[in-house]
Amino acid sequence: MKAGRPRNSGRRAEVGGDHRHSSPDVAGHDLRKARRVSIMKIGIIGAGNIGGNLTRRLTALGHDVSVANSRGPHTLTELAEETGARPVRAEEAARGAEIVVVTVPFKAVPDLPSGLLDGAAEGVAVIDTGNYYPRERDGRIAAVEDEGLTESRWTERHIGHPVIKAFNGTYAQDILDRHRPAGAPDRLALPVAGDDEAAKAKVRALIDELGFDTVDAGGIDDSWRQQPDTPVYGLREGVEAVTKALSEASPERPAAFRG
Repeated sequence: MKAGRPRNSGRRAEVGGDHRHSSPDVAGHDLRKARRVSIMKIGIIGAGNIGGNLTRRLTALGHDVSVANSRGPHTLTELAEETGARPVRAEEAARGAEIVVVTVPFKAVPDLPSGLLDGAAEGVAVIDTGNYYPRERDGRIAAVEDEGLTESRWTERHIGHPVIKAFNGTYAQDILDRHRPAGAPDRLALPVAGDDEAAKAKVRALIDELGFDTVDAGGIDDSWRQQPDTPVYGLREGVEAVTKALSEASPERPAAFRG
Protein backbone atom coordinates (compact mmCIF):
# COMPACT_ATOMS: atom_id res chain seq x y z
CA MET A 1 0.00 0.00 0.00
CA LYS A 2 1.26 3.42 -0.80
CA ALA A 3 1.28 4.97 2.62
CA GLY A 4 3.67 7.73 1.69
CA ARG A 5 6.95 9.08 2.95
CA PRO A 6 7.74 9.03 6.66
CA ARG A 7 5.84 11.49 8.78
CA ASN A 8 8.85 13.75 9.13
CA SER A 9 9.01 14.27 5.38
CA GLY A 10 5.95 16.49 5.27
CA ARG A 11 4.32 14.38 2.54
CA ARG A 12 2.46 11.79 4.59
CA ALA A 13 -0.85 13.64 4.52
CA GLU A 14 -0.86 13.85 0.76
CA VAL A 15 0.37 10.38 -0.14
CA GLY A 16 -2.01 7.70 1.00
CA GLY A 17 -3.41 9.84 3.80
CA ASP A 18 -7.05 9.98 4.83
CA HIS A 19 -8.70 12.07 2.13
CA ARG A 20 -12.22 12.76 1.11
CA HIS A 21 -12.18 11.15 -2.31
CA SER A 22 -13.49 12.92 -5.35
CA SER A 23 -16.10 11.14 -7.42
CA PRO A 24 -14.81 8.83 -10.14
CA ASP A 25 -15.02 10.07 -13.69
CA VAL A 26 -18.51 9.09 -14.76
CA ALA A 27 -18.63 10.86 -18.12
CA GLY A 28 -17.82 8.51 -20.92
CA HIS A 29 -18.13 5.29 -18.92
CA ASP A 30 -20.81 3.85 -21.20
CA LEU A 31 -18.72 4.64 -24.27
CA ARG A 32 -15.65 2.99 -22.74
CA LYS A 33 -17.64 -0.09 -21.81
CA ALA A 34 -18.99 -0.34 -25.36
CA ARG A 35 -15.44 -0.32 -26.70
CA ARG A 36 -14.13 -2.98 -24.29
CA VAL A 37 -12.71 -6.16 -25.76
CA SER A 38 -13.14 -8.00 -22.48
CA ILE A 39 -14.08 -7.35 -18.89
CA MET A 40 -11.66 -8.82 -16.39
CA LYS A 41 -12.37 -10.31 -13.04
CA ILE A 42 -10.13 -8.54 -10.53
CA GLY A 43 -9.59 -9.23 -6.84
CA ILE A 44 -8.40 -6.47 -4.50
CA ILE A 45 -7.08 -7.45 -1.08
CA GLY A 46 -6.90 -4.34 1.03
CA ALA A 47 -9.39 -1.47 0.97
CA GLY A 48 -7.29 1.43 2.19
CA ASN A 49 -6.36 4.46 0.12
CA ILE A 50 -4.89 2.62 -2.86
CA GLY A 51 -7.20 -0.39 -2.69
CA GLY A 52 -10.31 1.74 -2.29
CA ASN A 53 -9.48 4.06 -5.16
CA LEU A 54 -8.50 1.20 -7.46
CA THR A 55 -11.87 -0.34 -6.64
CA ARG A 56 -13.58 2.91 -7.63
CA ARG A 57 -11.74 3.29 -10.93
CA LEU A 58 -11.78 -0.34 -12.02
CA THR A 59 -15.49 -0.74 -11.42
CA ALA A 60 -16.09 2.54 -13.26
CA LEU A 61 -14.21 1.04 -16.21
CA GLY A 62 -16.54 -1.94 -16.19
CA HIS A 63 -14.39 -4.61 -14.56
CA ASP A 64 -15.82 -7.25 -12.24
CA VAL A 65 -14.19 -6.42 -8.91
CA SER A 66 -14.17 -8.32 -5.62
CA VAL A 67 -12.71 -6.46 -2.65
CA ALA A 68 -11.60 -7.73 0.75
CA ASN A 69 -9.98 -6.39 3.89
CA SER A 70 -8.82 -7.77 7.24
CA ARG A 71 -12.01 -6.81 9.07
CA GLY A 72 -14.51 -8.70 6.96
CA PRO A 73 -17.05 -8.01 4.19
CA HIS A 74 -19.53 -6.35 6.53
CA THR A 75 -17.14 -3.40 6.90
CA LEU A 76 -17.09 -2.83 3.13
CA THR A 77 -20.79 -2.17 2.66
CA GLU A 78 -20.36 1.52 1.90
CA LEU A 79 -17.63 0.94 -0.69
CA ALA A 80 -19.65 -1.86 -2.28
CA GLU A 81 -22.77 0.29 -2.52
CA GLU A 82 -20.78 3.16 -4.01
CA THR A 83 -18.96 1.10 -6.63
CA GLY A 84 -20.85 -2.13 -7.24
CA ALA A 85 -17.81 -4.15 -6.19
CA ARG A 86 -18.47 -7.43 -4.39
CA PRO A 87 -17.29 -7.48 -0.74
CA VAL A 88 -15.72 -10.84 0.14
CA ARG A 89 -13.36 -12.46 2.61
CA ALA A 90 -9.66 -12.24 1.72
CA GLU A 91 -9.47 -15.95 0.89
CA GLU A 92 -12.27 -15.49 -1.66
CA ALA A 93 -11.00 -12.38 -3.44
CA ALA A 94 -8.82 -14.21 -5.96
CA ARG A 95 -11.37 -16.80 -7.11
CA GLY A 96 -11.54 -16.66 -10.88
CA ALA A 97 -9.48 -13.47 -10.93
CA GLU A 98 -7.16 -12.64 -13.81
CA ILE A 99 -5.51 -9.90 -11.74
CA VAL A 100 -5.17 -9.76 -7.96
CA VAL A 101 -4.00 -6.62 -6.17
CA VAL A 102 -2.34 -7.12 -2.77
CA THR A 103 -2.41 -3.75 -1.06
CA VAL A 104 -2.01 -4.35 2.66
CA PRO A 105 0.53 -2.97 5.16
CA PHE A 106 3.89 -4.66 4.65
CA LYS A 107 3.94 -6.23 8.10
CA ALA A 108 0.50 -7.78 7.43
CA VAL A 109 1.65 -9.83 4.43
CA PRO A 110 2.59 -12.91 6.55
CA ASP A 111 -0.90 -12.82 8.07
CA LEU A 112 -2.68 -13.21 4.73
CA PRO A 113 -4.64 -16.47 4.50
CA SER A 114 -2.80 -19.51 3.19
CA GLY A 115 -3.96 -20.51 -0.26
CA LEU A 116 -4.68 -16.87 -1.01
CA LEU A 117 -4.56 -17.48 -4.75
CA ASP A 118 -6.39 -20.81 -4.78
CA GLY A 119 -9.01 -20.74 -7.51
CA ALA A 120 -7.47 -17.79 -9.37
CA ALA A 121 -7.51 -17.87 -13.16
CA GLU A 122 -4.62 -19.57 -14.91
CA GLY A 123 -1.82 -17.08 -15.45
CA VAL A 124 -3.13 -14.70 -12.78
CA ALA A 125 -1.06 -11.52 -12.41
CA VAL A 126 -0.53 -10.41 -8.81
CA ILE A 127 0.17 -6.73 -8.19
CA ASP A 128 2.11 -5.83 -5.05
CA THR A 129 1.67 -2.20 -3.98
CA GLY A 130 3.54 -2.59 -0.69
CA ASN A 131 6.25 -0.52 0.96
CA TYR A 132 8.42 -1.28 3.99
CA TYR A 133 8.33 1.40 6.69
CA PRO A 134 10.36 -0.11 9.56
CA ARG A 135 10.37 2.86 11.89
CA GLU A 136 6.83 4.12 11.64
CA ARG A 137 4.81 0.97 11.07
CA ASP A 138 6.35 -2.38 10.22
CA GLY A 139 9.21 -2.97 12.65
CA ARG A 140 12.51 -4.45 11.59
CA ILE A 141 12.34 -7.31 9.07
CA ALA A 142 15.65 -9.16 8.90
CA ALA A 143 15.11 -10.73 5.47
CA VAL A 144 14.92 -7.26 3.95
CA GLU A 145 17.66 -5.59 5.97
CA ASP A 146 20.15 -8.44 6.52
CA GLU A 147 19.55 -10.69 3.51
CA GLY A 148 19.03 -7.77 1.16
CA LEU A 149 15.73 -8.95 -0.28
CA THR A 150 13.74 -6.35 -2.15
CA GLU A 151 10.40 -5.65 -0.55
CA SER A 152 8.47 -7.37 -3.32
CA ARG A 153 10.74 -10.45 -3.27
CA TRP A 154 9.93 -10.81 0.42
CA THR A 155 6.22 -10.52 -0.38
CA GLU A 156 6.55 -13.16 -3.12
CA ARG A 157 8.05 -15.60 -0.65
CA HIS A 158 5.13 -15.20 1.72
CA ILE A 159 2.31 -15.51 -0.79
CA GLY A 160 4.03 -18.18 -2.86
CA HIS A 161 3.49 -16.51 -6.22
CA PRO A 162 5.43 -14.08 -8.42
CA VAL A 163 4.33 -10.46 -8.10
CA ILE A 164 4.42 -7.34 -10.22
CA LYS A 165 5.41 -4.25 -8.24
CA ALA A 166 3.26 -1.27 -9.17
CA PHE A 167 1.39 1.64 -7.56
CA ASN A 168 3.71 1.59 -4.53
CA GLY A 169 4.87 5.14 -5.29
CA THR A 170 1.53 6.45 -6.50
CA TYR A 171 -0.49 9.07 -4.68
CA ALA A 172 -3.83 7.44 -3.96
CA GLN A 173 -5.83 10.50 -4.98
CA ASP A 174 -4.08 10.60 -8.35
CA ILE A 175 -5.78 7.32 -9.27
CA LEU A 176 -9.06 9.22 -9.20
CA ASP A 177 -7.96 12.66 -10.32
CA ARG A 178 -4.93 12.46 -12.62
CA HIS A 179 -5.73 9.77 -15.16
CA ARG A 180 -5.39 11.07 -18.72
CA PRO A 181 -5.99 9.67 -22.23
CA ALA A 182 -3.05 8.18 -24.10
CA GLY A 183 -0.89 10.87 -25.66
CA ALA A 184 -1.95 13.64 -23.28
CA PRO A 185 1.05 15.89 -22.55
CA ASP A 186 0.44 15.75 -18.79
CA ARG A 187 -0.07 11.99 -18.59
CA LEU A 188 1.83 10.52 -15.64
CA ALA A 189 3.98 7.40 -15.88
CA LEU A 190 4.31 4.65 -13.27
CA PRO A 191 7.27 2.26 -12.86
CA VAL A 192 6.41 -1.44 -13.07
CA ALA A 193 8.79 -4.23 -12.04
CA GLY A 194 8.41 -8.00 -12.27
CA ASP A 195 9.97 -11.22 -13.52
CA ASP A 196 6.95 -12.69 -15.30
CA GLU A 197 6.85 -10.86 -18.62
CA ALA A 198 3.33 -12.00 -19.50
CA ALA A 199 1.98 -10.86 -16.13
CA LYS A 200 3.90 -7.60 -16.40
CA ALA A 201 2.37 -6.94 -19.83
CA LYS A 202 -1.11 -7.61 -18.44
CA VAL A 203 -0.53 -5.18 -15.57
CA ARG A 204 0.92 -2.50 -17.84
CA ALA A 205 -2.10 -2.80 -20.12
CA LEU A 206 -4.41 -2.36 -17.12
CA ILE A 207 -2.50 0.72 -15.96
CA ASP A 208 -2.75 2.16 -19.46
CA GLU A 209 -6.50 1.61 -19.33
CA LEU A 210 -6.58 3.38 -15.97
CA GLY A 211 -5.04 6.42 -17.69
CA PHE A 212 -1.32 6.25 -16.96
CA ASP A 213 1.80 5.42 -18.97
CA THR A 214 4.26 2.85 -17.63
CA VAL A 215 8.01 2.33 -17.58
CA ASP A 216 9.50 -1.15 -17.30
CA ALA A 217 11.63 -1.01 -14.15
CA GLY A 218 13.16 -4.46 -14.62
CA GLY A 219 12.75 -7.60 -12.53
CA ILE A 220 11.80 -7.93 -8.88
CA ASP A 221 15.45 -7.93 -7.86
CA ASP A 222 15.66 -4.50 -9.54
CA SER A 223 12.57 -3.17 -7.77
CA TRP A 224 14.69 -1.42 -5.14
CA ARG A 225 14.78 1.35 -7.74
CA GLN A 226 11.18 2.25 -6.88
CA GLN A 227 11.15 1.58 -3.14
CA PRO A 228 10.55 4.47 -0.69
CA ASP A 229 12.97 7.39 -0.72
CA THR A 230 14.24 6.70 -4.24
CA PRO A 231 14.05 9.44 -6.90
CA VAL A 232 11.02 7.88 -8.61
CA TYR A 233 9.01 7.34 -5.44
CA GLY A 234 6.09 9.77 -5.47
CA LEU A 235 7.31 11.35 -8.73
CA ARG A 236 4.50 12.91 -10.77
CA GLU A 237 6.10 13.01 -14.20
CA GLY A 238 6.00 11.37 -17.61
CA VAL A 239 7.96 8.52 -19.17
CA GLU A 240 11.21 10.39 -19.73
CA ALA A 241 11.50 11.73 -16.18
CA VAL A 242 10.47 8.40 -14.63
CA THR A 243 13.05 6.54 -16.72
CA LYS A 244 15.74 9.01 -15.63
CA ALA A 245 14.72 8.74 -11.96
CA LEU A 246 14.93 4.95 -12.05
CA SER A 247 18.45 5.17 -13.48
CA GLU A 248 19.53 7.52 -10.68
CA ALA A 249 18.43 5.26 -7.80
CA SER A 250 20.96 3.85 -5.33
CA PRO A 251 20.69 0.28 -4.00
CA GLU A 252 21.78 1.42 -0.53
CA ARG A 253 18.82 1.52 1.84
CA PRO A 254 18.51 5.04 3.31
CA ALA A 255 19.01 5.32 7.06
CA ALA A 256 15.43 6.53 7.54
CA PHE A 257 14.22 3.23 6.07
CA ARG A 258 16.32 0.92 8.24
CA GLY A 259 14.94 -0.52 11.43
